[in-house]
Amino acid sequence: MQAVHHKFKFLGDDKEIKTLTAFDGLLERSGRKLQGYTFLALDFSRRKTDWSQLEVSGSTFIGCNLGLEEEILLRQKGAFFYIHPGGLPYNPYRSHLYTWQELMDGFSEENDQSTDWKIYQQFFPTKFNPPLNDALCQRIHDHAIDEALRDLLQYDEHGMTRLRCVGFMGGHGTFRTDACYQKAARTAKLLAEKGYYVVSGGGPGIMEAANLGAFMAGKSEEALNDTLDILAQAPHYKDKGYHRAALEVLARFPKGHHSLAIPTWFYGHEPSNLFASHIAKYFSNSLREDNLLAICLYGIVYAPGSAGTTQEIFQDATQNHYGTFNFYSPMVFLGRKRYELDTLLFPLLKQLSQGKAYHDMLFLTDEPQEVLAFLEGNPPRVARE
Repeated sequence: MQAVHHKFKFLGDDKEIKTLTAFDGLLERSGRKLQGYTFLALDFSRRKTDWSQLEVSGSTFIGCNLGLEEEILLRQKGAFFYIHPGGLPYNPYRSHLYTWQELMDGFSEENDQSTDWKIYQQFFPTKFNPPLNDALCQRIHDHAIDEALRDLLQYDEHGMTRLRCVGFMGGHGTFRTDACYQKAARTAKLLAEKGYYVVSGGGPGIMEAANLGAFMAGKSEEALNDTLDILAQAPHYKDKGYHRAALEVLARFPKGHHSLAIPTWFYGHEPSNLFASHIAKYFSNSLREDNLLAICLYGIVYAPGSAGTTQEIFQDATQNHYGTFNFYSPMVFLGRKRYELDTLLFPLLKQLSQGKAYHDMLFLTDEPQEVLAFLEGNPPRVARE
């Protein structure tokens, strides 16, 4: 088995134009020849572009804002269009990930009119059987999130990411006052300080603890303790003041370390946590779950959780078992009692992995420092050439 070497050339799609600055650069480089390019969610409405002088045959305009006459001209010249449907509380053709500020816009505890809540309200009534147009818009939106996520992570030709992603899984109902929450936060803080990119499922409980710990990277232990004291005012995500406590932390510490959250509106009753800098929120929970596990090539830390965490453990083990994403990755279990005594999940995985390449990449501990040491000593390994 080979450990990963970090000298890969990372790939991007230079045929995708996602900003007006990139569009202007393309015009400078290529002159009039824009054939075969894809233009995503660009607002051309406030600028003059002489489309009559440009060659656009085979180009695609996705969710772009143009005048009707401009669109007719471009269609006549051979361009293809995906039109924004309108009337939705979200943009299916977005070109970037969410921020908590965008999702929380319009929030109040008395009358939540946040973007996040409006999207969930539109999605929830038909989430098991959406009308055709809604289903198409949701799939297009989730594909756009996939694209934005790839832009953030920057994959190379082998499937490795520039960011050294480590995921955190565990109970969504874990209280902020719980020792498991605080241990997960301290572990994530340590990992972020050593250059790992913390990823969570984006919700409350252990997921929030992971993003919180990463957010506090570089700050003192006293600062983290102060943060935990503030959050203890509303320990559970159903408590009144839950978001208010998080916003108080953000007001005290306006600048934090980056991390990623990958939540879903399928479980939209669970609030997205506010400590991630980048939020890849999906409609499809199956896509979200698969991506969440797949991108964490530098390992996943499993704090105590219930059925959902158990499902993720075996899904991750399956990916490792078959080298599904071209690498074997560490699986760290942060909780001896939960995983060795109460459930026997760790001994079972050790037995199932006998003779497999990832067998010695399974680790059980109660100590955040040991998590860091194990991950540093066990980077992802190439599954096949």
